[in-house]
Amino acid sequence: MNMKKIASVALAAALSASLLAGCGGGSEGGSDSVTLKIGDNWGATHPMAAALDTVFKPQIEEQTGGAVKVEVYHDGLLGDEAALWQGVRDGSVDFTVVGTPMNQEFPMMLISDWPFLYRDLEHAKSVWTGEVADEVSAAFNEKFPEVEMLSWGPNSARTFTSNKPLTCVDDFAGQKFRMPNNPIHIGIVEDLGASAQVISLGELFTALETGTVDGQDNGMVTVVAQSFQEVQKYLYETNHIVATLEIIGNKDAMSKLTEEQQQIVRDAAKATAEQAWEDYIASVDTDRETIEAAGVTVTQMTEAERAKMIEKIQPTLNELLAANDWAPALIEKIEAVQ
Repeated sequence: MNMKKIASVALAAALSASLLAGCGGGSEGGSDSVTLKIGDNWGATHPMAAALDTVFKPQIEEQTGGAVKVEVYHDGLLGDEAALWQGVRDGSVDFTVVGTPMNQEFPMMLISDWPFLYRDLEHAKSVWTGEVADEVSAAFNEKFPEVEMLSWGPNSARTFTSNKPLTCVDDFAGQKFRMPNNPIHIGIVEDLGASAQVISLGELFTALETGTVDGQDNGMVTVVAQSFQEVQKYLYETNHIVATLEIIGNKDAMSKLTEEQQQIVRDAAKATAEQAWEDYIASVDTDRETIEAAGVTVTQMTEAERAKMIEKIQPTLNELLAANDWAPALIEKIEAVQ
């Protein structure tokens, strides 16, 4: 069994008593010490999770002189992605880092999973640390007034892994992939001739180990963080989606803070995302080496195969454009970002 999973179970037991006390302390306006909890669904080595430990928590605690404490919980200890999103909305979680579990309620979040949208990783970083991010955040906050979008960090450039040969676009036919509950991801694999099964990230290692599914799509950083290289034989470096992870805060939790403390939190969230993008981009080559060292066959996609994949997933792209009238203008803005 994955040792990280065993550790998570033990930590979850220790956490339960703490959660009974609630997700914040102090009085309205931040006059007393406040403890804020933030949860993610990632291993502590993922750049976004790591930046919570090295930037978000220390920056807030230092700049508030210890008046605001931050407790960070990785590996889904506060719940899976759907639970974290619901928790930050209802206040049972103060802050969270999630991907796009809200895309059915707020279709503009689909832009985070739009296929083949960026020139490279630096382009994606510029988009989600600049004016485009601010624009989407404003629309998000209007849709969900109970929360506040604080920043956009990296999830990863997604790749496919499998226990069956996977070295070209034609190899997808007949395979079964775990996909997140997202119509873009599901549409892509179905266009490629494969089938999709929705499984939470926390259950994915076991699903791969037992053969419930042949493979999955995630960035190499997540493959390493979740130890998927232990239970997969092939990785196809498609980079078909450069996905984001967002730091989202509960408005009531923010209201426990003074205005100055709230700004410290907002600044820390943006600094966290910036650091995570830098660390993620720097990690790609190292993660590839780690995966290959575990005996996984890694194939980087050629330009010809990339064009072939784009052609095959055109039905999903056409459907997305037809269903989302906001998309063409936003894509144009993204493409114009330097």
